[in-house]
Amino acid sequence: MNFKVNQNILADLEKRLGPLHSRRRLRIEKHHAGYIISDGINGSHVENWYSVYLLIRNVLKITGLYWRGLRNTAQIQIRHNRIVHASLPKLFRGFRILQISDLHADMSELAIQRLTEILPEVSYDVCVLTGDYQGKAYLSWEPTLASLARVRAVLKEPIYGVLGNHDTTALLLCLEEMGIRILLNESVAIERGGERIHFAGVDDAHYYRTHNIEKAMATIPDDEFSVLLSHTPEIYRQAAYAGCSLMLSGHTHGGQICLPGGIPIRLNAVLPRHMGSGPWSCLSMIGYTSVGVGVSGVPVRFNCPPEITLHNLELA
Repeated sequence: MNFKVNQNILADLEKRLGPLHSRRRLRIEKHHAGYIISDGINGSHVENWYSVYLLIRNVLKITGLYWRGLRNTAQIQIRHNRIVHASLPKLFRGFRILQISDLHADMSELAIQRLTEILPEVSYDVCVLTGDYQGKAYLSWEPTLASLARVRAVLKEPIYGVLGNHDTTALLLCLEEMGIRILLNESVAIERGGERIHFAGVDDAHYYRTHNIEKAMATIPDDEFSVLLSHTPEIYRQAAYAGCSLMLSGHTHGGQICLPGGIPIRLNAVLPRHMGSGPWSCLSMIGYTSVGVGVSGVPVRFNCPPEITLHNLELA
């Protein structure tokens, strides 16, 4: 894959992401093409992990569990999460945020199909996408874009998003041409009758480590309600110390393959296990980790159904 970036795109990345972080991300993308990036900065070679995934797939097929796990990937649940925060403006009471995470659109066909069926019936004020649009990192992104286009056709604006550890900057322009505003260590405000809330987004903190919360939050007053979009919840302490009101993340898949009761075997994230899915809090910040829509590694789910989440904002 050719990672050559023209000067206009580079200048835009440097302005939005920051000069140091943009160059760091591009260098990592170029150097690590052909490597698996799901395990952080020291990820193993892709061939080693594909052999593990193949082994898991074959074991599931032998035991007869594979096809059930595959069917489970289409059982998308609509979860409702109540957000109560003292800094929420009165005019935003009842404001609804639809969160969609970890589509892995090139390897989650059943989930994508089901998602396009249920989204037209969902009512919300803003949609946020918390990263990992791509599944097969550094391979061709055309299948990803084709599936994303189907999802985008049934989403209403505004739509804000961040990139995940499986996403390259090569996707950036394509996503924004679809009408998805990617926040690269940036923020935007939504106003209602002179009151406003802020949406800030940071670049991937799990693998690329090019997040900059301070830059993303720089223009947001301390006393105003802010929503931080981060692909991974692993930076929860930094976000809480920065004064974020609400943090929305994904990345963990909730474990994807879990024991009965939804107990994850592995989360692929460095954080307390109770933060691996669902609502949580840190200091005065409220958080939520989505188990996501798509699948990674092996296209199955057990005891961990996929989800989209409606966050309903309410006054304290």
